[in-house]
Amino acid sequence: MSRYETSEVEPKWQEKWDAAQVFEAKVDPNRPKYYVLEMFPYPSGRIHIGHVRNYTMGDVIARYKMSCGFSVLHPMGWDAFGMPAENAAMASGGHPKDWTYANIDVMRGQMKPLGLSIDWTREFATCDLEYYGQQQALFLDMLDAGLVYRKKAVVNWDPVDMTVLANEQVEDGKGWRSGAEVERKELTQWFFAISSMADELLEAIGDLDDWPPKVKLMQENWIGKSRGLQFGFERVDGGDPIEVYTTRPDTLNGASFVGISPGHPIAKAMAEENPEVAAFIKEASKGGTTAEAVEKAEKLGYDTGLRVKHPLNPDWELPVWIANFILMDYGTGAIFACPAHDQRDLDFCRKYDLPVIDTFFGLEDATPVEAEAFVPTKTERVRWVDHFAGLDIATGEEAIEATIDFAEAAGWGKGVEQFRLRDWGLSRQRYWGCPIPVVHCATCGVVPEKKENLPIALPDDVSFDVPGNPLDRHPAWRDATCPTCGGAAQRETDTMDTFVDSSWYYARFTAPRATTPTDMAEVDYWMNVDQYIGGIEHAILHLLYSRFFARAMQVTGHLPESAKEPFNALFTQGMVTHAIFKTTGADGRPKYHYPEEVELREGKGFLEDGTEVDIIPSAKMSKSKNNVVDPQAIIAQYGADTARWFVLSDSPPERDVEWTASGAEASYKHLQRVWRIASDVARADRAANDADAELLRAMHKTIQEVTQAIDGFAFNAAVAKLYGFTNTLNKSDAGAEARRIACRTLAQLMSPMTPHLAEEIWALLDGEGFVLNAEWPKADPAMLVEDTITLPIQINGKRRSELKIAKDLPKDEVEKLALADEAVVKALDGGTPKKLIVVPGRIVNVVI
Repeated sequence: MSRYETSEVEPKWQEKWDAAQVFEAKVDPNRPKYYVLEMFPYPSGRIHIGHVRNYTMGDVIARYKMSCGFSVLHPMGWDAFGMPAENAAMASGGHPKDWTYANIDVMRGQMKPLGLSIDWTREFATCDLEYYGQQQALFLDMLDAGLVYRKKAVVNWDPVDMTVLANEQVEDGKGWRSGAEVERKELTQWFFAISSMADELLEAIGDLDDWPPKVKLMQENWIGKSRGLQFGFERVDGGDPIEVYTTRPDTLNGASFVGISPGHPIAKAMAEENPEVAAFIKEASKGGTTAEAVEKAEKLGYDTGLRVKHPLNPDWELPVWIANFILMDYGTGAIFACPAHDQRDLDFCRKYDLPVIDTFFGLEDATPVEAEAFVPTKTERVRWVDHFAGLDIATGEEAIEATIDFAEAAGWGKGVEQFRLRDWGLSRQRYWGCPIPVVHCATCGVVPEKKENLPIALPDDVSFDVPGNPLDRHPAWRDATCPTCGGAAQRETDTMDTFVDSSWYYARFTAPRATTPTDMAEVDYWMNVDQYIGGIEHAILHLLYSRFFARAMQVTGHLPESAKEPFNALFTQGMVTHAIFKTTGADGRPKYHYPEEVELREGKGFLEDGTEVDIIPSAKMSKSKNNVVDPQAIIAQYGADTARWFVLSDSPPERDVEWTASGAEASYKHLQRVWRIASDVARADRAANDADAELLRAMHKTIQEVTQAIDGFAFNAAVAKLYGFTNTLNKSDAGAEARRIACRTLAQLMSPMTPHLAEEIWALLDGEGFVLNAEWPKADPAMLVEDTITLPIQINGKRRSELKIAKDLPKDEVEKLALADEAVVKALDGGTPKKLIVVPGRIVNVVI
């Protein structure tokens, strides 16, 4: 085969791999194991080249570890529950299940031609009854262990769709589908007690040596351990004190007012008697529930008329305001406002004409607080005006601790530690999710379902023709029998947050058909995940919830103690970007065009009719902007190995890479060149000679460099070394046997990146079995010792030739060889050089 035909070769090897079951993971006590996992995808309908990059990275590691003698687990599944499927059903009149499984079929069909080393026998979707039934069993065990509970909480409520929305589904204070003003509404919800493990989750971050530092920092900040002062403001009217918690008690002398959340018990009690307060709370409850959403919202306040005494001066009274920017689920739901040193407090006070009191100033002259608050840090030295603890100049940390000591000694406050991390609300008022396995009985209350009655399957006969949760309108499914008393009961119609589904799938992959959530023998062998790969967008919640779930599963007997941290190593890959091509339609709205619709000429883009398009370079791939590259089209044109080679070669894997047609074409041409070289090697019949050692020395150096690069996740560096060795092999005058050895080794080293081409070359050169099963080549240390070096020769500053010499050749001998070089002789034209400079081991400079 003179030309490498990808359309013939790639399906052939995929069929051979499948027939030999080479990717089916097997427990082998005699071999070390390696578990590589990419964050599994949501079945949205199509994959793009960004997915190819992610899965190819995992595939390189999996194939490499197989060649190194590991028993490898490399599975794939689908994060399949969630609102997009319901929205599609509402739009089309179909069913979420049909939409989801149809998309899975399409995406699986797109992924398989990539030749990924995935054990497809372990495939599952989180909407499979087999999977979410075991999730229900986990829920019951965690409920029994006290890790799940039920309480009232404020949620995002869409009054049109009549459902709770996740924070991500609230856009500018409105529901993402209905466009209705979202309300903060108090509902009884189910929670995971993740905060009970906050300290442990925080402390363990320090041991995650193979996680990116930025991800660890994001986790630390989200958990947010802080030390502060908790105390009560005495009410002038004699009511119960208003408890507050502050991390900056050193700003107490700058207090302007005491603020309480709209959900605070005082505010709620007032609302029951005062319609004006009730109306304000209703208005303040619009918008999202996240700290960011509340921060961005217009500041709204209501003066309750209540007054409290300042703890440092009983004659100093502060007003009590209800403020919409105070969240009930952090601290005590009440604060003291210090507007001079907190921006949101300052914005509020300027709006309602409340006093702004400077508490401390920098060591140099301070600018009076106007539009921006002076926010002190814990490291900066500040002068505190009228510091009641007796300090004049101190760092922020010293001042905070001194204030806490002062309050404790005086008996009006105490130092406490708190966490930003809140318990995880898992209730969702929607159909397409895992049903929560409890019933509500008028006699017995909330009763867990018996395990023998699991799984609680979702009903198929639902409709989405009216807003709200279809489960609420399905009496045949909703009405049930109490597992305790046998009386009439109703099922819980809330379903679980989809983060639950993705928080334990890594454990389920170890035994996906087990009749319990895990098989302890299997998890003992396969866990932990040795290498986890995914996007930085999941650096906080998914990873944090997974870490919590691993601990909860250990507590409930589903994971061993050693699996408390489920992911040994984490890698967050960059995106694949592509230019956006845009024109403006007749209606003035932008119109986006697929890359294949645009012809590029001299830096400009044109449609088939000659219309020039606007080009927005290097943008994140987005279906809404049509700047996605279809892997199937690339595979049809160039083959899967080209796509794999390009996404690995062009940029470090943690950085973004821009997909270009020219880059894909260049990758394709290189792989064709590799095949031609291999074909020449297979036909050659050249005797051994002095060039053999040089070629084999280069081969061993390449083995070392490629191995180090793969181990270090520097795939682009590995590809660069393989480019270089390909050139060396092509130019080498070595004998046939040395060239065959070198070419077979090249196939092995390329196998993780371009598996189909590597197998074809391996077979061409009489390699035994599959190249992926061949032992990974090892560099011979003796061959890495450089006996000769290459010195470039520069003539008047330009490289004109080179010398290959013994590494320890004396300087005067180097000079003689340089003057005898053909390029130097020609340049001198019978004369002598003005200067001849030899930098040992580096370069020769000839100045004429």
